[in-house]
Amino acid sequence: MVHEALGSPATTSPTRDMVWIPGGRFRMGSNDFYPEEGPARWVEVDGFWIDQYQVTVADFDRFVRDTGHVTMAEVPPEAADYPDADPDLLVPGSLVFRKAPGPVSLADYRNWWSWTPGATWRHPEGPGSTIEGRDLHPVTHVAYSDAVAFATWAGKELPTESEWELAARGGLADAVFTWGDEFAPEGRMMANTWQGAFPWQNLLLDGYAGTSPVGSFPPNGYSLYDMAGNVWEWTRDIFTYPAGPSAKACCTTPVTTDEPGSAIPRHVIKGGSHLCAPNYCMRYRPAARQGEAIDTSTCHLGFRCVIR
Repeated sequence: MVHEALGSPATTSPTRDMVWIPGGRFRMGSNDFYPEEGPARWVEVDGFWIDQYQVTVADFDRFVRDTGHVTMAEVPPEAADYPDADPDLLVPGSLVFRKAPGPVSLADYRNWWSWTPGATWRHPEGPGSTIEGRDLHPVTHVAYSDAVAFATWAGKELPTESEWELAARGGLADAVFTWGDEFAPEGRMMANTWQGAFPWQNLLLDGYAGTSPVGSFPPNGYSLYDMAGNVWEWTRDIFTYPAGPSAKACCTTPVTTDEPGSAIPRHVIKGGSHLCAPNYCMRYRPAARQGEAIDTSTCHLGFRCVIR
């Protein structure tokens, strides 16, 4: 199935390329993996429509052309929000993954994350990179407010965490992955994730070193694509963590209290990304979750929308 770019909201059906998820009661979370996913609990969710695909570069380009929207990555950060930051770094930019040359300490995210001036949704790897040929890739380098602005333009909203997780499960109660309990059934790669030792060895068994066109991997039981891997997805819910604010993050930026901007609210992101690897971040599962600062944009974070 090939995804086409979203047309103007005024000229397309509101539920084009969306799937109806029946409401119901399901067991959310997990007690078997990372502590922030627990405890597993029963949750009731009303029915809703959800995008079949992650919002693409082409979709976002149409939105920007229609509205003139400027993303957070394209404006300088407010100095007042980062009183201890190096003033030279308070320029437009975003976080870009840089593959390490060899094994490195997994305790320091700076071994693979680089603040890159000039990195935006139009320049995913920084100045000199383009979105040419990536129309059907998920848009990246979008902060929370950018995702909300797009959703409003499209006549939609961002999903809650429980809505997103119910949709991701695809009707499979308590399954580890969106497609079942086996990571690669009969050797078939089911999602765009990292194979090998993160952050330096990517075996590319799935065929992609970065993002992949939406719909490149099999859908789940609700005919939704990329509910695991490719890019993380914003939700509307504030992130809470039972162990407190100093929780360990994986391939996202860390949740800490001693860095510039640490007081900025965080929202739940779901689904994992092409940077999630078993040796470090097995978060390409429905129950997996992380918190991301609402002013943050990265090369592996996007979104999809819902209509209630």
